[in-house]
Amino acid sequence: MREWVGPGSDFFRLCTEYRRSSWRWECQGVYHEPDEQEPIRQWREGHQDLSFMDGWVATIRRLRAEGKTFERVRMVTEPPTEYLRWMFSFTHVNIEAGEDIRWITEGRARQISMPEHDFYLFDDDRVAILHFGEHGVSGAEVTDDPEVLTQHQRWRDLVWPLAIPHRDSQYATATRSP
Repeated sequence: MREWVGPGSDFFRLCTEYRRSSWRWECQGVYHEPDEQEPIRQWREGHQDLSFMDGWVATIRRLRAEGKTFERVRMVTEPPTEYLRWMFSFTHVNIEAGEDIRWITEGRARQISMPEHDFYLFDDDRVAILHFGEHGVSGAEVTDDPEVLTQHQRWRDLVWPLAIPHRDSQYATATRSP
């Protein structure tokens, strides 16, 4: 099975309607999501309004209450982009909601040949390869092709033990403003 899932509510359903587990590889230095533009602008000015996270936090708490996991590894560019520095400042909110987020440097990720595309693994039986445009996620190619699935599982299994849990990383103490 191969299908295209577009942005918006279809993509949100893809990311939240799984049975057991969701795992994501994030390797972009910048994500151009429209709903993040105002929060990052405020952060640049020294204000941290995290209300834009409320819906996501509620979703993660619901998923965790249902016994589902949500894990991700984020690659940190060298040096970290402004966008990633902004993310450092509020990742604790994701963690408190129940996500397991880990970090790996770009150099280390390249040493182990991680892909240059973001992807999700859902329930270990589907891969969603993300595509981006100038306004953030433009959609995802979803497949259960055994070869594609096996390769993405290998990447996950390779990077997960090498990535540093957020709470143990230098990024956990990042300042709340630039």
